[in-house]
Amino acid sequence: MVPMSSTVLARKYRPRNFESLVGQAHVVQALANALAQQRLHHAYLFTGTRGVGKTTIARILAKSLNCTGADGTGGITAHPCGVCPACRDIDAGRFIDYVELDAASNRGVDEITRLLDQAVYKPVVGRFKVYLIDEVHMLSTTAFNAMLKTLEEPPEYLKFILATTDPQKVPATVLSRCLQFNLRPMAVETIVGHLQTVLASEQVDAEPAALKLIARAARGSMRDAQSLADQAIAFGSGRIEEAAVRQMLGAVDRGQAIGCIEAVAARDGAALVAAVDRLRELGLSAAGALEEMATLLQEMAVVQAVPSAGESDDPDDADAIRLAALLPADETQLLYSIVLAGRAELPLAPDEYSGLVMVLLRMLAFAPAGADGAPVASGPTGAAQARPAAASAPRNQPAVAAPVAAAPAAPTAAAARDEPPRPTIDRGRVIADGTAAADLWCALVARLVGAGAIAAMVRELAIQAECVRVTGDGTARVWHLRVERENLRTPALRDRLQAAASEAERHPLRLEIEAAPAADTPAARDAAERERRQAAAERAIEEDPLVRALMSQYKTARIVPGSVKPLPAP
Repeated sequence: MVPMSSTVLARKYRPRNFESLVGQAHVVQALANALAQQRLHHAYLFTGTRGVGKTTIARILAKSLNCTGADGTGGITAHPCGVCPACRDIDAGRFIDYVELDAASNRGVDEITRLLDQAVYKPVVGRFKVYLIDEVHMLSTTAFNAMLKTLEEPPEYLKFILATTDPQKVPATVLSRCLQFNLRPMAVETIVGHLQTVLASEQVDAEPAALKLIARAARGSMRDAQSLADQAIAFGSGRIEEAAVRQMLGAVDRGQAIGCIEAVAARDGAALVAAVDRLRELGLSAAGALEEMATLLQEMAVVQAVPSAGESDDPDDADAIRLAALLPADETQLLYSIVLAGRAELPLAPDEYSGLVMVLLRMLAFAPAGADGAPVASGPTGAAQARPAAASAPRNQPAVAAPVAAAPAAPTAAAARDEPPRPTIDRGRVIADGTAAADLWCALVARLVGAGAIAAMVRELAIQAECVRVTGDGTARVWHLRVERENLRTPALRDRLQAAASEAERHPLRLEIEAAPAADTPAARDAAERERRQAAAERAIEEDPLVRALMSQYKTARIVPGSVKPLPAP
């Protein structure tokens, strides 16, 4: 193996021209066209997070403006030669007409004034004077005011290039005088591809999985990725291996995240607690575990929505496809929200591992109900099983007994198109309509919610639906519902609610949902009842003899708005 150069990768492989710049094609195209057509602006503003190429593009632009070509007769070009004195001196940082000012350490008006005092003199050796002010948002207000006039009408030989990671702190008066380009964070695939090219040039062996870990840890910054690659080479004695990189970064093994999601699908609380204990023993961070789970859940959600998105040779995609089949799409979305919220809550927990335990157990507590009204569990064979609804009923609440039955899987889009016609039920006899139908529906939903038979989006569908009519005979009934929200009118949610309701009613029933405004819904009735109880509580306080006596004795006394709360409902 050829020993590496002592120059760090980020400096050694800094792009010297637009062709070698990666990840910012939209900026390169705009600048190259402007240079080719000689349509030059007097001030450019490059924005973006750290390590995405702001300073690099500024130096390439400075070379493009001052390049004289290999034979000394060249002009402004989008393809600087890299060999003329101007190109070589700018790359080496010694071109007298190219000035870089770090506003983070030179933010005062005196520094800006000294810089602008030199602007009245023409270039010494170059075609243009180019001033690069890095982290321009750090300048003081007085410094910004001092440069406004020159920035708006500079001499024809002067070009300003401003760079910032926080454009919102740049005054609007400065933004309006600049041509602004927003540099995007680098995609993981872009970083991995560039690292493979760089490491191949350095003759360093690297595992693709290790490079993917580095790319994720870089969070969109190519410079950070190259610095981490330098560190990984040193850590791995000249090789970049997944295990070593994971140890270096303190990253959670994807297998740990997979195990947690499998435990959630199996409703296995003991396995979740054991997974946290393993993370504690390995010294891995709880935040890292939740981050890896969020990434995996996001991939699962994409596969569930767009099955073709998982068709690749990446083993991570295979894991996402397998896990996506274990959970319904709405539960995947719920788990993703719980993970994101849990990451924000970790600093508030007694310690990060106890906080992680609570986040994982919350996934079980709020798991959507299965077709039988209970959370779906995966048995040893991987088949979906269910447990009686009574087992999940809250204490002191009536439970609906239900036999153990297989939970039907939510139909895919293809299955929904090929779904056979449902059996016809006699709709001739109206069992209830109007308020009577709404009363029956509200009573049924109250039983389902009280027994814990429905949760998440299925519960939302139930409480946001208005029953306008119940038809059929004594054993087979059709409940005609109105639902306004489009995201609740899905076949999967309807089928799960229908199965739970059939178990509760002890006979098969069918739900028909139409798109229409819903008024007399369980949610509306609950809201009205809360308002009634709130008004009654406020009225009771106002009419209380002791309260009246106090208010008559103390003329400035008053009941603080919002302080009166009704007693809990029995």
